[in-house]
Amino acid sequence: MQAAAEPIRVLVTGAAGQIGYALLPLIAKGHLFGANQPVIIHLLDVPFCESSLNGVVLELEDCSYPLVQGIVATTTSLEAAFKDIDFAILVGAFPRKEGMERKDLLAKNCAIFKEQGAALDKFAKKTVKVLVVGNPANTNAAIAMLNAPSIPRQNFSALTRLDHNRALAQLAKKYQVAPAQVKNVAIWGNHSSTQYPCAAHGYYINHAGEKVEFKSTNETEWLHSDFLSTVQKRGAAIIAARKLSSALSAANAVADHIHDWIFGTPEGEWVSMAVVSDNNPYGIKNGLIYSFPVTIQNGKYQIVGGLEIDDFSRAALSKTANELIEELDIASELLHA
Repeated sequence: MQAAAEPIRVLVTGAAGQIGYALLPLIAKGHLFGANQPVIIHLLDVPFCESSLNGVVLELEDCSYPLVQGIVATTTSLEAAFKDIDFAILVGAFPRKEGMERKDLLAKNCAIFKEQGAALDKFAKKTVKVLVVGNPANTNAAIAMLNAPSIPRQNFSALTRLDHNRALAQLAKKYQVAPAQVKNVAIWGNHSSTQYPCAAHGYYINHAGEKVEFKSTNETEWLHSDFLSTVQKRGAAIIAARKLSSALSAANAVADHIHDWIFGTPEGEWVSMAVVSDNNPYGIKNGLIYSFPVTIQNGKYQIVGGLEIDDFSRAALSKTANELIEELDIASELLHA
């Protein structure tokens, strides 16, 4: 008989919020870490949400998930939240409110992610893998990374898999195939309206089983306009329709991101992850958390190299990089003020 796997410890911050509520069942059912991997779930939220967090704990208990071997919930103790964790999914962040400038938003989140980075450094396992979901996700991830110097920089990431999945969906609708038939789309840069969803190196499998490269479809104008705009603005469109943010699709993207980080990508296929830009092959400034196409094997990602970058794409890559540089400069000023 095969020995039971040791449980892994998984932290979700902002656990009482909408994304946390949608994400926790996916963790508990094995969609992230595997159908046979037990978990101890750590939940962190702010004191204001203590009652809601307690309610989430009651529901998790009532689900009687076989894989859940323990629950640690706190609104006050970073040590309890971060102690010995294997994975950190940092969902909680200060939301942008009407009338707030970007610098105001960064100021609020700098403090949060500086503190959480320090907690990772002090209490988490040195092998911990970190996914930042709370916006501005890329810069929040960079702040956490800078404040956790004992953890490898390659262990920090931000969520652009949601944008990647949105791009797959738009291309699948356009060419009337299933999203699974769309391959090697990339999201470059920031999880913001400057992101660059790119299909220039991708393809789809048509109903005859043939591989059709997007660059051969004579749809360059659509790919550079409507497709680009729809993916960039999809989050705003969902808020306008639901009057709430895209919690369901965000939670699903978190599951996809972490599952692939653990189990890898199929041969010849890539996904999008916002990761540290150090020594990347596309000339993006080091030290940013920037979304690239990546392949993953044995729990380690590799930025896809050798892709031809045309003038349109180079301008788009630079635009989103410049926004990230500006955000990180503002954050650095605030952190050292």
